[in-house]
Amino acid sequence: MTYRYPFPPFADGWFQVAYATDVGPGQVIPLSYFGKELVLFRDASGKASVLDAYCPHLGAHLGHGGKVVGDCIECPFHAWKFNGLGECTEVPYASRIPPKAKMQPWHMREVNGMIMLWHHGGGGEPTWEPPVFAEFGDDAWTEYSTRKWKIRAHNQEMAENAVDSAHFRYLHGTHDMPSLDAVRDGHILHCHADTKMRAYGTVVEGALDVHCYGFGYSTTRFTGIVETFLIGSVVPVDEEHVELRFSFTVKKGPNEMVTNTVADRFQAEIESQLEADIPVWENKIFLERPALCDGDGPIGIFRKWCKQFYSMPLPDGSLYGKA
Repeated sequence: MTYRYPFPPFADGWFQVAYATDVGPGQVIPLSYFGKELVLFRDASGKASVLDAYCPHLGAHLGHGGKVVGDCIECPFHAWKFNGLGECTEVPYASRIPPKAKMQPWHMREVNGMIMLWHHGGGGEPTWEPPVFAEFGDDAWTEYSTRKWKIRAHNQEMAENAVDSAHFRYLHGTHDMPSLDAVRDGHILHCHADTKMRAYGTVVEGALDVHCYGFGYSTTRFTGIVETFLIGSVVPVDEEHVELRFSFTVKKGPNEMVTNTVADRFQAEIESQLEADIPVWENKIFLERPALCDGDGPIGIFRKWCKQFYSMPLPDGSLYGKA
């Protein structure tokens, strides 16, 4: 199958690979992201770590049958033990640990109830940290309501929706086309728009405030119908597919039943809009020089911002966006 995009499949940045509650102390979970096999484990003290999955001894996948022993993960094949840094701490039947007995660790952060990994196509260290969101864990906000999709698309194509004004009106049926403002600030892109949405037979005025933190995740704050905070996390699975997670939380009102009812309906509407995008993403092509018009929104600003996130070489050895 021909690769569909002029940019590399895997961008640099922080990406969600699990929720913190997905892995308890002593548990091991296999992961498949960035075209690699990984293993996530939480040691007996509660510290989570992610390593490349295959044992350097004879290639066993530690995510299938591996177990936690103290602060290490033990290979299911020959019981070699590795700590969260990928260092081999014990070979139970040998007097000397081989120098090559090391697994590749990943930079990981546990923040906002999520397990985040740093990916860099050139193997570089993290250049920013994922922010802590005040809404998570605040008693004034509901616990996350979550959804997950696997989509044949690229992170950049999906992120471009945030600045595509016209598609909100013609694909999603919003009351009008929002006038989007976009501001670049390093790895962050901030977009804001005043909105009008149909709800309960009337038009409700509100606002849409979006922060994109690279291509890995974005936050959207909705006001108008109900005050809602949405984290959208997009992580590449392989060269063709990404995994999208939605994590919703809603500002609690004086009446819990009314809050939940309104929140459920609003969440269903957002999910419906997302699912309308999927067949477009999965079947479109990327045009490097699109025929844009004056009502399309700040797509040019967005695409210039995008180029900073690619350090993985293209097949010809060049770097995307670097002359």
